Amino acid sequence: MKRFPSIKKNSDFQNIYRTEKSYANRQLVIYVRRTDDMGRRIGISVSKKVGNSVVRHHLTRLIRESFRLNQESLETGLDIVVVARAAAKEAEYKTIERAFLHLCGLHNILRESK
Repeated sequence: MKRFPSIKKNSDFQNIYRTEKSYANRQLVIYVRRTDDMGRRIGISVSKKVGNSVVRHHLTRLIRESFRLNQESLETGLDIVVVARAAAKEAEYKTIERAFLHLCGLHNILRESK
């Protein structure tokens, strides 16, 4: 089974937070860094302020699935950090996916559909 392309190191998260611009909506905040790699990686951060571990893990799974199903429509060579906001706690999958794609559009990382 292939490993999921994720950002794990705290130093990578901190570097992206410090150097990159963010866009936000009601549910999510997204930071994007362009890299020389041909792949796409995602890092997901959900604070304890959002909810207990069950709620945080549920949100993480929703965000990861949104990324997995839409990664072919994203440009290559990206490190994406997604921060979930407290309003995302009550959101269902379609809302999270819409918020994710909206912010990807603001960052201009969506490929042109042909």
